[in-house]
Amino acid sequence: MSAKDVFHFVVKNALIKEGWIITDDPLFIGFGGIDLYVDLGAEKIIAAHKDGIKIAVEIKSFVGVSLISEFHRALGQYINYREALKIEEPERKLYLAVPSDIYSNFFSLELIKLVTVSNKLCLIIYNVGEEIIVKWQD
Repeated sequence: MSAKDVFHFVVKNALIKEGWIITDDPLFIGFGGIDLYVDLGAEKIIAAHKDGIKIAVEIKSFVGVSLISEFHRALGQYINYREALKIEEPERKLYLAVPSDIYSNFFSLELIKLVTVSNKLCLIIYNVGEEIIVKWQD
């Protein structure tokens, strides 16, 4: 199991503020002989539907030396986790959580937008200082 991301507790607190219940920290997925650990598992009960919404959240800070290298790593993890979740927990939707400044400056680049759309990345954009979720992007 890898170390928690620098902004792990920022995203966790932001989700709790929005009414999510953190069910797993981390969320374990065992599939095909490999142990995977997504940063968070969360659930929200929707009273109107009487159904729970389940999500898995992979948190990234993008504080490394190379943003493109950080993106490559995040994308690879996201794809692996998404495929394992399809089999092990198909009711759970996967999100990649990224800081709002990285989203504004890096995810707005043409190549990154193209890769994000073509790989169907679902994003949670969070504000580090305020510990809030700024945007959900499906």
